[in-house]
Amino acid sequence: MQISKSDYMLFLKHPGWLWLKKHDKTKLPIVDDGLQAVFDEGHLFEKYADRLFPDAVRIGFEMGDSSYLTMPQRTTQALAGAETLLQGRIEAGNITCIFDVLQKAGDKVDLFEIKSSTEVKEDHVLDLAFQTVVLENAGFIVRRMFVIYVNKDYKRDGEIDIHKITTQSDVTEQVRARIEITKEEINKALAIVESSIPPDFSPRHVGLDALGEWMAIYEILNPQVHPHNIYKLARLNPKLIGELEDLGVKLICDVPDSITLHPKQKLQIQVTKEDKRIVNKEKIREFISQIKYPLYFFDYETFCTVIPPFDGIGPYQQVPFQYSVHMIDSPQGKLIHKEFLHTVNSNPCTLLLEQLKKDIGDEGTVLVWYEPFEKGRNTELGEMFPEYAEFLTDLNVRIIDLMIPFSNNWFVDKDFFGSASIKKVMPALISELSYEKLAISEGETASRTWKELVFENKYAEKKEELRKQLLEYCGMDTLAMVQLFKFLQTEIS
Repeated sequence: MQISKSDYMLFLKHPGWLWLKKHDKTKLPIVDDGLQAVFDEGHLFEKYADRLFPDAVRIGFEMGDSSYLTMPQRTTQALAGAETLLQGRIEAGNITCIFDVLQKAGDKVDLFEIKSSTEVKEDHVLDLAFQTVVLENAGFIVRRMFVIYVNKDYKRDGEIDIHKITTQSDVTEQVRARIEITKEEINKALAIVESSIPPDFSPRHVGLDALGEWMAIYEILNPQVHPHNIYKLARLNPKLIGELEDLGVKLICDVPDSITLHPKQKLQIQVTKEDKRIVNKEKIREFISQIKYPLYFFDYETFCTVIPPFDGIGPYQQVPFQYSVHMIDSPQGKLIHKEFLHTVNSNPCTLLLEQLKKDIGDEGTVLVWYEPFEKGRNTELGEMFPEYAEFLTDLNVRIIDLMIPFSNNWFVDKDFFGSASIKKVMPALISELSYEKLAISEGETASRTWKELVFENKYAEKKEELRKQLLEYCGMDTLAMVQLFKFLQTEIS
């Protein structure tokens, strides 16, 4: 069987991933909306970056037809006259690759890989190393290799300036250092493909920081009945998995003291073994004493895109389009809810700030979950809209992070699984509330839904229904904070 560049990268993530793709695709998760959105961002940036090569000839192919098979021939034909090619395909025996950009340099060629990240990463170098092996096996002399990526400091001002939103790095030296290893890894990958026997699927063999991605597959292959199995240990890594598997340990409660662990892991193991919460009432009491009424429980929902849609915004900048505020004016006061959701194709920030200034008041504590996020958005908004800078600066001064008692381990429960995320903490403590019952249950889905609804005008017939779902999700975040705050108050009383 022939392996492509994408096959090779799957092999580096986990050999089992490549084997399944070639032998049993039914065990692989389908590409969901979230993953497709990531692909779409990459394709969007690539279209812009291609403009750096205005005279290039595009080869390319269409999914579902025979044009992929004819790519090598069309690439060879185009190289006879063109100086620069986009999306061409080269074959060299049992390995093949589609390159982003190939540019002639005399009797040699330069390779450019386009990536929608804001920095050069290890997998970019490995990607180019594979391409280089393919091209050189096919008879090309590769002179230099580059990564073209996103300039994170770019701010839109009128039409997108392709020369300013992109940057590039020469990675020739790093790629050359990987060539011999890459050849060895290619042989290993080919052996995996040619074998009818699957490799060890254990997560201990994960590479390229792909543990989270592989675990989604591994759980399909090996359903774990017990909720507190070792793969639910916080800060998990392949090396630790290997140690535990070699010892025959399957459950968190059976992890021996001899294993070197992070403090978070030790606490998780302790509360799981003892089946008893850790509650530092003194620290929690001290934390709550600094909170002053009226209380505002506050949460933003944001969107980000690689190509900023509005002036003053940069690539991947998190821009608020929605917020929820639950307010209590006194210890016995009534809970009041206010919210904002922008639903037209325009910059949401001005209308959001105008309404927020009315809704959140100018005194009292503002409680959020993970304060760097909300504070960061406020700082950015203040820079974009100086007329609101003083209000937003004052707002940041009032913010207190309700996550602190949990992230500082003053309150630990085994069902947090070593996390202080509200998605883990709330279900363990407030059983009457549930994200799982919501149509939109996490932030990435909310952001993607809003972008598709507002920017792409998808789901126009369901606009009101989706609007309600977005409001319900954001409202759940702040309502959860209200209930968790009351829970902590009860715990120290």
